[in-house]
Amino acid sequence: MLKSDLPADVARAASIIRQGGLVALPTETVYGLAGNALDTSVVQRIYAAKGRPSDNPLIVHVRSFDDIGQVAQDVPDVARALAEGWWPGPLTVVLPKNPAIPGEVTGGGPTVAVRSPDHPAFQQVLDAAGVPLAAPSANTAGKPSPTTARHVWEDLRGKIDAVLDGGPCRVGVESTVVSLVTDPPRLLRPGGVSLEELWDVLGYVEVDPAVSGDMTSGEAPGSPGMKYRHYAPAAPVTAVTGTPVNALRYLLDRVENNPDVAVVCFDEDLGFLGPLREESDDLVVIPYGSQEDPDALSHGLFEALRTADGSGADYILVRCPESNDGLYRAVRNRILKAAAFQEAVL
Repeated sequence: MLKSDLPADVARAASIIRQGGLVALPTETVYGLAGNALDTSVVQRIYAAKGRPSDNPLIVHVRSFDDIGQVAQDVPDVARALAEGWWPGPLTVVLPKNPAIPGEVTGGGPTVAVRSPDHPAFQQVLDAAGVPLAAPSANTAGKPSPTTARHVWEDLRGKIDAVLDGGPCRVGVESTVVSLVTDPPRLLRPGGVSLEELWDVLGYVEVDPAVSGDMTSGEAPGSPGMKYRHYAPAAPVTAVTGTPVNALRYLLDRVENNPDVAVVCFDEDLGFLGPLREESDDLVVIPYGSQEDPDALSHGLFEALRTADGSGADYILVRCPESNDGLYRAVRNRILKAAAFQEAVL
């Protein structure tokens, strides 16, 4: 385990990458499993370490917009406008790929997803490595994404060369992904940059149906997080959405009839669920933030899902925000994907 506040460890991480290795790096969103995006064998190692389907494309990371030509071509002016607003930061843009980018990075498709991460250690490694870095989330494919170095270690120990510990991730959910190869632009994955913020720069932005529902098996994903089960614990998950009274009534009924359950809830729910937890040895109650604070929910969601997963519960109920505004859209998307879109709307 390397430390991001130690220059020698950051230099070591870059050295490993230059030699064809894989290093988990901190970003402001989640930890990424980084390797040389220009080396086909390295990219194949990333897929193998994660157990990731080969048609699920990777995001490529660059230091700044000035480096985008290493990764993409035919870059429109609007991409610069987006970069000026949110790079470095939690925004990924999909563009026509540069021929130097191997097809393995893009799932065999003609486009590439690219962003500039807002974490000093990742930026330092990018600078020292001297190549763009392919870096999907540093977890076993399908599981909740890692927001601490410990999460990475739990999933990928023995499968990668090093983990650079930069502490907990600030945002806690993956970047927003917007495609600029469609007209109008299309939101492929909600994240730390909201749809409303994209509207301010792009005008109308279409929301891909995969944001709120499953893709069909024959569809090719244009971005990570669109296809396959994602962000999911081993136990079945149900999203619980509705007014506080109705949602809590539903939770209490399910818990009383099936005590071996984990409930991932809002902080406000603890007044009702806390006493019930004290009466049951099987019930696990895990708050992940206030329903009035989307930043807290985003930051705490994956940690809560991993805690629920480790509890051994037979199934997991997750309180889901009703709102689709701002960052709430990203939180809802992650919960519904974890639940395979099984939602109790009350």
